[in-house]
Amino acid sequence: MEKKLGLTALTALVLSSMVGAGVFSLPQNMAEVASPAALMIGWGITGIGILFLATTLLLLSRLRPDLDGGIFTYAKEGFGELIGFCSAWGYWLCAVVANVSYLVIVFAALSFFTDKEGGVIFGDGNTWQSLLGESILLWFVHWLVLRGVQTAAGINKLATMAKLLPLGAFIILAAIAFKMDVFDLDFKGIDLGVPVWQQVKDTMLITLWVFIGIEGAVVVSARAKKRADVGIATMLAVITALGIYILVTLLALGLIPRSELAEIRNPSMANLMVGLVGPLGEIIIAAGLIISVCGAYLSWTIMAAEVPFIASQHGSFPKVFGQQNNNNAPSSSLWLTNGAVQLSLIFIWLNGSNYNSLLAIASEMILVPYLLVGAFLLKIAFQRGSKGILLIAVGACIYGIWLLYASGLMNLLLSVVLYAPGFIVFLYARSQNTQKNNLYPVEKLAIVTLLITAIPAMWLLIK
Repeated sequence: MEKKLGLTALTALVLSSMVGAGVFSLPQNMAEVASPAALMIGWGITGIGILFLATTLLLLSRLRPDLDGGIFTYAKEGFGELIGFCSAWGYWLCAVVANVSYLVIVFAALSFFTDKEGGVIFGDGNTWQSLLGESILLWFVHWLVLRGVQTAAGINKLATMAKLLPLGAFIILAAIAFKMDVFDLDFKGIDLGVPVWQQVKDTMLITLWVFIGIEGAVVVSARAKKRADVGIATMLAVITALGIYILVTLLALGLIPRSELAEIRNPSMANLMVGLVGPLGEIIIAAGLIISVCGAYLSWTIMAAEVPFIASQHGSFPKVFGQQNNNNAPSSSLWLTNGAVQLSLIFIWLNGSNYNSLLAIASEMILVPYLLVGAFLLKIAFQRGSKGILLIAVGACIYGIWLLYASGLMNLLLSVVLYAPGFIVFLYARSQNTQKNNLYPVEKLAIVTLLITAIPAMWLLIK
């Protein structure tokens, strides 16, 4: 019998998927674009918005406990087969590209311990040694998940606790060393030469990425011991992550002036830690970064395999994605997902290419499913005539639209290129299901429109 995930495991899954590599570079990233005043406003807006989204996920887990798989099933139930598929396809592509980036980051961080002047081993994570190490880690995690999602989630729980130790140490030490006169220096960022509101908008380009993964518990909701734990785990993880992010960024501005912090090499937390405890601090943060990224990678591997598996069960993905092994792990989906990751790693090594543009576009694709979550709750609110639910749904929708705007509409246009090949998968999946092999006129129109839009988008991408 399959073991189910408890509240602690679900919370660790969400927290680990959100808190990855980004938190260790937040001090410099934020100081580069915003003053303390702008950061306080920016985190306030982000905090309210992300809590609206988290509350939406909590309410949907209670109002529609029959919908397993969250992100995909909410879109499908609310807006039809095609929209549901696009949500699942976009999420899966984002997860594949994110997993590639996590593997590269792990070995780029390991270069801190191995690379010396004149001798590069792991470099930026794109050497042949890195490719070998990344491939070993990829298939080791693959083996863990094949042993069962519960086994992988248990290991992820330990990794999450381990990553919180260096972060907690930094927060405590920074709070002790905090200097208010340093924090108040250029409080409104006059030296930046841009108004406070523009600084706030610039912070959004950073804060919107650090909460991607909020849907972790919802994605694996079918494997939860108690459905009520799904929403609770999401809220606990979001509040914890929000607290960590706010404390890390604001306390850092009380250690050295903002202008100096903006020039520090990333991961900036390591350099700040050196100032707090000496050379040992850099090793602590570098090790914490590796553990943190490995934990995030494990979480995203689980989610990357789960979404196509659920979509296959609903007839939106080909049936091959729906097979499980004796441990009730989504084995075929996992093989196909990690096969795509392995090919991407080989491509990066062969071309020495910069995949940052692809990562930005793929990350954009996860924001549309977030907006659809809020829109689905909005639909339920109108159906039930509940003003309380309507308020939460409107807040989540406004935040979802804001994320799309702040991340860049151009990236949203370019993401259409990645949807185009997905329609082949969609049509093949429908052909396997005799009950769903006919397209509605509105679905045909949507596919044609997106394919036409993909032509100029492709031109912009290769230009």
